Amino acid sequence: MSDHLPDSPLKEKVRHLPDKPGVYLMKDRLGRIIYVGKARSLKKRVSSYFQRGRARTINQPKIRALIDLITDFDTIEVKSEPEALLLEGKLIKQWRPRYNTDFTDDKRFLLVRVDLGEELPRFRLTRLRKEDRSRYFGPFAHSGLLRKTLAQMRRQFGILLADGTPQKLPDGTWRLYDDVREELYGTENIVTDESYRRRVDDACEFLEGKSREWLETLRTEMATAAGKREFEKAAELRDIVFALEQTLRKTRRFERHDPTRPEGDEDALASLEQALGLAGPPRTMECFDISHISGTFVVASMVRFADGRPDKDNYRRFQIKSFIGNDDFRAMEEVVGRRYRRLAEEQKPFPDLVVIDGGRGQIGAALKAFFALDLTPPPLIGLAKQHETIIFPDARPPLNLPLNHPGLHVLQRLRDEAHRFANTYNANLRSKRIRESVLDDFSGLGPVRRAALLDHFGSIDRLRAATVEEIAEVPGFGGRMASELQSFLQRPTPAANGNEVADTNE
Repeated sequence: MSDHLPDSPLKEKVRHLPDKPGVYLMKDRLGRIIYVGKARSLKKRVSSYFQRGRARTINQPKIRALIDLITDFDTIEVKSEPEALLLEGKLIKQWRPRYNTDFTDDKRFLLVRVDLGEELPRFRLTRLRKEDRSRYFGPFAHSGLLRKTLAQMRRQFGILLADGTPQKLPDGTWRLYDDVREELYGTENIVTDESYRRRVDDACEFLEGKSREWLETLRTEMATAAGKREFEKAAELRDIVFALEQTLRKTRRFERHDPTRPEGDEDALASLEQALGLAGPPRTMECFDISHISGTFVVASMVRFADGRPDKDNYRRFQIKSFIGNDDFRAMEEVVGRRYRRLAEEQKPFPDLVVIDGGRGQIGAALKAFFALDLTPPPLIGLAKQHETIIFPDARPPLNLPLNHPGLHVLQRLRDEAHRFANTYNANLRSKRIRESVLDDFSGLGPVRRAALLDHFGSIDRLRAATVEEIAEVPGFGGRMASELQSFLQRPTPAANGNEVADTNE
């Protein structure tokens, strides 16, 4: 492709690029992003990929392969090179292009892994982060300093490292070290499972604090390097910063077999409290979404999160009862009113935060429901999906949090779960209605008898499984009609797929 740019539709695209800093995204013939790069001048940098014969003059096979695969590109203009540096990193983390290795491969840096599934968790070094029940700390760029820190922690907290060989004693306690090491480390050597777990907790808190100190130092060094235009050094520091930020977010959400320890993402909830100006972290959140197809089968969902996690026992779904047609605002007003009228009647607490999937119109409809019931609404926001804009019900301007903001991630998970739940219910309802509509094709069955059948059996699937005698028990049916209806329903139909979900409306 690079040898044919003069005859390519990319020629004009390259020609009109600005001579300004930015980020470029190279794509293959399927539109997949295969490389993300930053540039002091988008025009000069991107055009260099398409110079005649360039691929043949490059000694690195990987770069030659990249150039041969490029069939299109996008660019994002920014104000400065430091801004381009940061944006490049975010996009690489987002898209994980196959030809970018700096951000997607953390094997250069060491992590500390603590496997909480072990009887006596050890603190080990690793270069690979897995999706398991372990806690991870790092990455740490200076391996020597990290090893010294772990040696210090072994003396300070009495924990086991990778080389530990504890012995279980007959009474169920553990001898952590041999006699020589016991004298060297100076901590109690005979421990119970519970007392050792407390040591692990203390050591993890210490290591997390060290990680946060390390993160602040890295951020300062990165900003200094960018200010001095040392962009290669700044890019390397940025890699570590992003990876360390990711680890710190994940380590707050680790799972343990400890029912007394809260499982939510505390940092995310605290950041959301600050960003939204709440009186406390939103430990309980409820989100509403409306789903319909061209105004038909209009339904709504409400999902609830507790401590940042789905609380599926308290999910609710609604069929719209007050009107027929396509009006998201009226639908939102109805379901919000039904939900909180019931909570008020049952004297149950309202959630710490209500999230509406939509913008100012949907928020206005939700507020109208509270006012109509003479109820004081809890904190309430809207989340408009196009730009992930947070809408407030008061005079505050709309808020756009950074895309890597942990509080925004919680709101996105909440909103996406409400959307999924509403769409699933919508699909189930449509399937149920389609199966019931088969009765319209049975001659001589009017609306009264049809309603009597569905009231008696509850669903078309139960009717289809009924005997002639059971159908004949329905008022208005004799033996002959019952027999004909059963024969009619036994015909194979693609709509009868058996996937109906129990109807648990609020």
